[in-house]
Amino acid sequence: MKEPTVQAFVGVDWGTEEHAVCAVSPTGEVLWQRTAKHDADSLDQMCGWLLELGMGDPQAVHVAIEVPHGVVVDTLQDRDFPTHSINPKQLDRFRDRFSPAGAKDDSRDAHVLGDSLRTDGHRFRRLCIERPEVVELREWSRMSDELRTEHNRLTNRVREQLRRYYPQFLQIGEDVGKDWVLDLWELVPTPDRAKRVREKTLAGFLKGHRIRRVDAVSLRSVLLRPPVTVSPGTVAAACAHIRLLAERIRVLNRQLKECHKKLDWLCDALIPPSPEDETEGEMQAEHHDVEILRSMVGIGSIILATMLGEAWWAIKARDIDVLRTLGGAAPVTKRSGKRLTVVMRKACNPRLRDAYYHWARVSVQKDPRSRHRYAQLRAKGHSHGRALRTVADRLLTVLCAMLRNGTLYDVERGKDVAYKLAAAG
Repeated sequence: MKEPTVQAFVGVDWGTEEHAVCAVSPTGEVLWQRTAKHDADSLDQMCGWLLELGMGDPQAVHVAIEVPHGVVVDTLQDRDFPTHSINPKQLDRFRDRFSPAGAKDDSRDAHVLGDSLRTDGHRFRRLCIERPEVVELREWSRMSDELRTEHNRLTNRVREQLRRYYPQFLQIGEDVGKDWVLDLWELVPTPDRAKRVREKTLAGFLKGHRIRRVDAVSLRSVLLRPPVTVSPGTVAAACAHIRLLAERIRVLNRQLKECHKKLDWLCDALIPPSPEDETEGEMQAEHHDVEILRSMVGIGSIILATMLGEAWWAIKARDIDVLRTLGGAAPVTKRSGKRLTVVMRKACNPRLRDAYYHWARVSVQKDPRSRHRYAQLRAKGHSHGRALRTVADRLLTVLCAMLRNGTLYDVERGKDVAYKLAAAG
């Protein structure tokens, strides 16, 4: 089917209360510049303006916007307008073509967006309507990150309070933010209480919480180590502070468990059901993207949810270049004359970059081939971070090949290759 001729290119500069809109003709002439408030009636009116430009056909009007999500994007996509997004740093470079002096305002940005889409449309990313599960997955994944950050912040505060009067409690060697450690502190909140607790009581406590890596004898010996000298009132003040923090940490622990369950459920929801006509014992020729990602060594529930939520469209497109640059795995090369510099890519999605880092870190520990590659890079003098980014770059190449072929990761094959490489040198 032949695509309709584009009648206008429209730039929308997103704002909190109102949005600047500029329409440009295919020849570059500014047709009009207007503003639309951030409410349903104004956005409907904006879509009416765009329909007039396309003579009733939404496909004849292409829209450019910086923010690839939100109410404006949802409204445009709901009305079937082709919507495109671009990185703000790229838009800043396009702005220099209109004002070398660096002048900037909302109407100018809307004009830059519309005209740049007209001349350099291949630099924009066509937005598509995402599955509801992907939208939910991205939000739950980000909420999980926020909860973990808050959890770390509160546990650090608990640790500082314990150092004030009870440093031997920290020598248990466990995360003070765990529920059973908080329960243990409530049982023996001070060195004086620890002197009165019996070994039998600690044994019952550990058994009730199903803790096997710590025994009652060693636990009691740690708690009975000589206490530090503190000024009067310090113990009471620190205990009151820890008690307040413990209540908040328990809420976060419960919310984190709920988040992880929800993330697993949403990832499973992305896998389509098996065909009804598939007979028992037959295997599908291809595997779903979620199953392929899960088969990779180093991709757990958190990393899986982050990759699917932040780069679902790139995974569906099997676009290795976008996946490398979006997560910062691809380095930045700067070449001028005889000078050549390769630096780390900082303009990327930080959440995806962290996911790649931990994916590569665990792969180096569990996957022989990744471990061999990491050892080679370290032997050449590369830093730990750069070596892991290179390992992640290789893993992305392998992942895209698996996605195209519909195959799962074969750990045994990687072991055979790694042993051969190690034997060769």
